[in-house]
Amino acid sequence: MIIYGICLVTGLIFTLVSVLAGHFFGHGGHVEGSGGHVEAGADSSDAPGISIFSPTIIASFITAFGGFGLIFTQFHRTSPVEISAPLSIVGGFFVAGVLFLFFRSVFRHTQSSSESHVARLLGAQANVITPIPADGVGEIAYVVGETRYTAPARSENGAAVANGRTVKVTRIVGTQFYVTSV
Repeated sequence: MIIYGICLVTGLIFTLVSVLAGHFFGHGGHVEGSGGHVEAGADSSDAPGISIFSPTIIASFITAFGGFGLIFTQFHRTSPVEISAPLSIVGGFFVAGVLFLFFRSVFRHTQSSSESHVARLLGAQANVITPIPADGVGEIAYVVGETRYTAPARSENGAAVANGRTVKVTRIVGTQFYVTSV
């Protein structure tokens, strides 16, 4: 029973310290060159998401293990360690698994790549908001969903395009859009 209490308190303290440290001291450092947050785990450092071996998931397992253990020791049929420990382990894995799936879903939606969205812009219409000089760069505005975006643009054939003209996106190279007049 003492082990369960220690696990519960340790997990809760870790969570509280993590929240307070993140709130008062920033959102964690970034690893140079990887683009990922500093976090221990067996995950790709440059891929968005969370590892099953992250401190957050491990702490949730430990906290749930302790909590379930304390609950199971209160009932006569589940109070022996031979019964409460395996049930607590299953409960801990369940809670950690649900939390892992939740975080993975959140990270997948918030950190997904925009490359596939940009590829859908080919053939889309846009408006020139800064004139595109001959063999030069101007700026276009386009709408995706209900959001308006701007991007640097060049004329596909090198011709000048006046401000306010409607153009069609023909290709995208890096962050630069190539357009033709409509």
